[in-house]
Amino acid sequence: MAASASLLIAVFLGVLLLLAYPLGKVLARLIDGDPYPLLGRSENLVWRYCGVPQQEMSWLQYLLAILAFNALGLVVLFVILLSQGLLPLNPQGVPGLSWHLALNTAISFVTNTNWQAYSGEASLSYLSQMLGLTVQNFLSAATGIAVAFALIRAFTRHSAHTLGNAWVDLYRITVYVLLPLSLIVALFFVSQGVLQNLHAYVTVHPLEGGQQLLPMGPVASQEAIKLLGTNGGGFFGANSAHPFENPTAWSNLVQMLAIFLIPAALCFAFGQAVGDARQGHALLWAMSLIFVVAVVVVMHAELAGNPHLTSLGGADGSANMEGKETRFGVLVSALYAVVTTAASCGAVNAMHDSFTALGGMVPLWLMQIGEVVFGGVGAGLYGMLLFVLLTVFIAGLMIGRTPEFLGKKIEVYDMKMTAAAILVTPALALLGTAVALMTEAGRAGILNPDAHGFSEVLYAFSSAANNNGSAFAGLSVNTPFYNVALAIAMLLGRFAVIVPVMAIAGSLIAKKRQPASGGTLPTHGTLFVGLLIGTILLVGALTFIPALALGPVAEHLHVWLTR
Repeated sequence: MAASASLLIAVFLGVLLLLAYPLGKVLARLIDGDPYPLLGRSENLVWRYCGVPQQEMSWLQYLLAILAFNALGLVVLFVILLSQGLLPLNPQGVPGLSWHLALNTAISFVTNTNWQAYSGEASLSYLSQMLGLTVQNFLSAATGIAVAFALIRAFTRHSAHTLGNAWVDLYRITVYVLLPLSLIVALFFVSQGVLQNLHAYVTVHPLEGGQQLLPMGPVASQEAIKLLGTNGGGFFGANSAHPFENPTAWSNLVQMLAIFLIPAALCFAFGQAVGDARQGHALLWAMSLIFVVAVVVVMHAELAGNPHLTSLGGADGSANMEGKETRFGVLVSALYAVVTTAASCGAVNAMHDSFTALGGMVPLWLMQIGEVVFGGVGAGLYGMLLFVLLTVFIAGLMIGRTPEFLGKKIEVYDMKMTAAAILVTPALALLGTAVALMTEAGRAGILNPDAHGFSEVLYAFSSAANNNGSAFAGLSVNTPFYNVALAIAMLLGRFAVIVPVMAIAGSLIAKKRQPASGGTLPTHGTLFVGLLIGTILLVGALTFIPALALGPVAEHLHVWLTR
C-alpha cells in the first residue's frame, strides 16, 4: 500500500510539472504585456469597439477597476438567481431562490468560493448554471490571476507608478488562457461520459421497479472551468462524487491536475518574469513539500480507519471507506481531498465529514493557513508571496539588517499591509465560529454533537473565509443566519485580502531596486525554503491550534482512547 501511495503522489506531481512549465511561459508573456503578435493585433479591434482605455493604471485605479468589475458581476448574478423562475432555459420549472440563498450564492461565485448551500440539480435552471455560475467561474478566476499579475509587476519594475491595465489583463487571461484550456478539458470530459446537453430530466424505470428521475444539463462546460479556475462549484449537489460529473479514473486524474495546473504554472511564470527561475522553483518546493506531507498524513489516517469498526470484525487493515466512492478508493480520495483544499478549489469526490478525525483535520488546516499550498488561481501565489515578505522580514530582524526581496526593501508600511492580509482570514474564521456557537440560530444548524459538531462549524467558516467552498456535512447552512454570516466571511475573505495586496504592490513598484550585497539573504536556496515553510507552519499553529484542539484533535483522542 505504501508503494502504491508513493507512486500515485509521484506520478501526479510529475505530470503536473510537465504540464505547468510550458503554461508558465505563456503566463509570463502576459505578465510582460507581450501577447503573441497575431493575438495582439486582434485586440485592437476589441479595444476600439468596446471603448476600453489602454493606458496603464496606478495601484489604486487597478484596484477600483477590479472592485467595480466584481460588484457588477455580483448584482447581475443576484438578479438572475432571484428571477430564474421567469427566465428561459428552465425545463424543470424551478423557482427563484430566496433572497438570502441568492445573496449567499452570488457572493460565493463572485469571490471564487463556490460555497453551495443548495443542490444544483434541484435548485437551479440551466440559464442560472450557464449564464450565472459558469460565467462567474471565468470572471472570478481571471480576477485572482490579474491581482497576481499586478503584484508580480511590482517586483519586476522599479521607480514606476503603474501596474498594468486591469481591463486588458482580465481580457487576456480569460480569452488566451481560461477559455482555450476549458474547451480542451470540457471535450475530454465529454469523451469520458460527462453530460453536456440542454434536455429535460429523464424518467427511467429501473429493474427493481418504480421510477427514477435522472438529471441532465450542460455539465462538462461548467466542470472544466470549475476545476481550472479553482472554483469548485459542482453542477450536482454531490459535486465530483457524482458519476455524471466525474465518471472514470481518468476524469478524476484530469480533475486533480486541472486544479493545480494554473497555480503551479504561475510559480514558473513568476520566476521567469523576475528574471530568476530559482525564485519560482523555491515557491514550488515549499508548496510541494507541505503538500506531500499533508497527503501522507491523510492517507495514513484513512487507511488506519476507525478502531471501533475494526473491533467489530473488519478485515485486516480495514480502511475508512465511509463517504467515499468505491470507484476511487481510499488513496485517490485522500489525494483529491488534499488537492482541493490546498488549492482553494472546494470540489470534492468524497465527503470530508466522513473522514477520520485526523484525516478531516488536514484539509481543514490547509484552508486555515491561507491556502497557499498551490492555492487558488492567482490567490495562491499572492498569498504565498505575502508569507515570503513576512519570512524575509523576520530573517532581517534576526540578522539585524533591513529585509529585502528581489532588490526591494521591505519596510514598515509593507509589513503592516502584509499582516493585515494574512490575519484577516483567521479573524473571520474564528470570529464566525464563535458567533455561530454563541447564538441559537447558529447552534440550531448543528446535527452532530460534541467535538465533531464544533469541527463542522469551524470548517464552514474556515472554508468561507479562505474562499474554498468545500464543507463538512451534518451542518444545516441553508438558513438566513448561515447564508448571511458565510456570505460576509466570503466577501471579506476575498476583497479584504486583495486591497492590502494591491497596496503592497503600489508601495513596491515605486521603490528602487537595491543591488545584492554580502549581507543579502538568498531567497532561492534550501535555507530559505525551510524558513518559508517554518513561517507558514508557525502562523498556522499560533492561530488555529486551540480551535483544532477543541475539534478534530479532541475527537481523535476520544475515538482512540475509548476503543
